[in-house]
Amino acid sequence: MPAQFSLRVTVRSYEVDFMGHVNHAVYHQYGEHARSQHLLAAGFSLHEQRVEHVGIVLLESRIRYLRELTLGDDVEVTSDVEFGEGKTFRIEHMIMRGDTRCAEISCVLGLLDTEARRLLPEPKKRLMALTPDPALLGG
Repeated sequence: MPAQFSLRVTVRSYEVDFMGHVNHAVYHQYGEHARSQHLLAAGFSLHEQRVEHVGIVLLESRIRYLRELTLGDDVEVTSDVEFGEGKTFRIEHMIMRGDTRCAEISCVLGLLDTEARRLLPEPKKRLMALTPDPALLGG
């Protein structure tokens, strides 16, 4: 069962390109911000990662643009963690303006041993052990 988290973002002037809408790369930044805040809310802080010699690494990111965003738009960015088998897991993001779906971002991630520079097996098990609130990650 996926664990969902969301946050609100207001489109800022420096995120808008010469066409008058949000630059394509900013959508990815919104997803990254939601992922970071989701992990932080579960208690998986940068300090914790350094102490445990682990870190989340992004292996793949794919986006589907559905509607443009413009200056001042208030959007909700969701973050859904989905664990499966193997060394990777997924986080799916939706960027919503009200009831309108504006973008979908699909990411494949892994949990990296920062000393050995290798992906760790069973990332769900490891993350659940490292986070004070594993329920926020589906545990």
